[in-house]
Amino acid sequence: MTRRSLRTRLLLAAAVSICAALVAAGAGFATLFEHHVERRIGAELETLLNQIIAKLRLGEDGRIRLGQAPAEPRFEQPLGGLYWQVRDETRPTLLRSRSLWDAVIELPGDEVAPGAVHRHTLAGPAGQTLLVRERQITLRPGAEAHRVRIAVAVDGGELIAARNAFAADMFPYLALLAGVLMLAAWLQVRIGLAPLDALRRGVMAIRSGAQPRLRSRYPEELMPLVEELNGLLEAQEQTIERARAWTADLAHGLKTPLMVLSADAQRLREQGNTPVAEDLDRLAETMRRRIDRELIRARIRSQPQTRQAQVEVGEAIERIVRTLRRTPRGSRLEWAVQVPEPVVAAMLPDDLAELLGNLLENATQWAERRIAVSTSGNAHVEILIEDDGPGVPQEQLKRLGLRGVRLDEHTQGSGLGLAIARDIIEAYGGALRLGRAALGGLAVALRLPPSS
Repeated sequence: MTRRSLRTRLLLAAAVSICAALVAAGAGFATLFEHHVERRIGAELETLLNQIIAKLRLGEDGRIRLGQAPAEPRFEQPLGGLYWQVRDETRPTLLRSRSLWDAVIELPGDEVAPGAVHRHTLAGPAGQTLLVRERQITLRPGAEAHRVRIAVAVDGGELIAARNAFAADMFPYLALLAGVLMLAAWLQVRIGLAPLDALRRGVMAIRSGAQPRLRSRYPEELMPLVEELNGLLEAQEQTIERARAWTADLAHGLKTPLMVLSADAQRLREQGNTPVAEDLDRLAETMRRRIDRELIRARIRSQPQTRQAQVEVGEAIERIVRTLRRTPRGSRLEWAVQVPEPVVAAMLPDDLAELLGNLLENATQWAERRIAVSTSGNAHVEILIEDDGPGVPQEQLKRLGLRGVRLDEHTQGSGLGLAIARDIIEAYGGALRLGRAALGGLAVALRLPPSS
């Protein structure tokens, strides 16, 4: 998958969304846990506050006393994190837990309603931040009423430590949840994009000729695209059919004038004007070959080139060689055909016959004594055609086979045989290479698609 992949973009967006959601959820859970623990601690502090208030007494000297401190060991541990403090505002008296040691909780000077519990966050001993619950009561109401402020506090670092421990315990589960959600996102993307893959396979089937149109078994969101593609295919077929018909009409329209031209050449030859007759014959032959080429091109470009098309290469070679052996020039040549095993190519028989016919006819025209044809079939179908003719200079091989190019103007022909061969093999996705043959002449190497 690349950066331009739709699957990559969807998975990346899902990963970012999942991570952001889990981070937000983790922070939210930690905050909720912190608030829950804080409420729990506040409830415990208020319970301790009430216990201390229940133990407060006024002595005979008019000073407050604490009958018995709450049974909490941390009150006795210096700087243990849990503290209480009682301050008499009428007769300045301060009682405090041993855990405060020599420190004092500096309560704010706000007005506290009698019986109400106030919440504070204050600085404590040893740099601690205290969560404080404070209550004000009045002892012995009357002329000598004592206004007493009672406070119980706990180290706020315990709340932070509990929150951090909760977050640390929660992290592995969030990571596991992230993995599960990413797997679910991957499955969702895979299932969601499966119709696109099916559409790709449908287009490949159309391209290979296995089916003429896309079927209508796609999700509703893809159906407009499917209908447009089917409409495009239908319009393309109509355009090709019109072009094919136009080419055929043009070719057939030119055949009659060519026949008249050939008849005129014959009459000139009978009248003794041989050079002009030969010129007319060459001109008519060139035009006929060009018409044949255009008809071939129209046929191979308008018909479906499918993997289902099959032709046995050895049989096609033998059939063409037998025909060429009956010609005056082919009968004088030695033909060496080596087809060790049946090789099947994914081509229509007529197209393979046209391809091999042009190449073997060209070899027959230039060979002096011998033509060799061999085949092999592995990943592709390989055909090698060699002759012992004069060959082609290396610097001119690239020009050979171009439209209408003839390297020898003194021989008959239009220079279209190799061009037609290239048109056919390119239509099937094959390859044609020209080189020097082991026999000394031209070597033509063909690579054809194998039948699947």
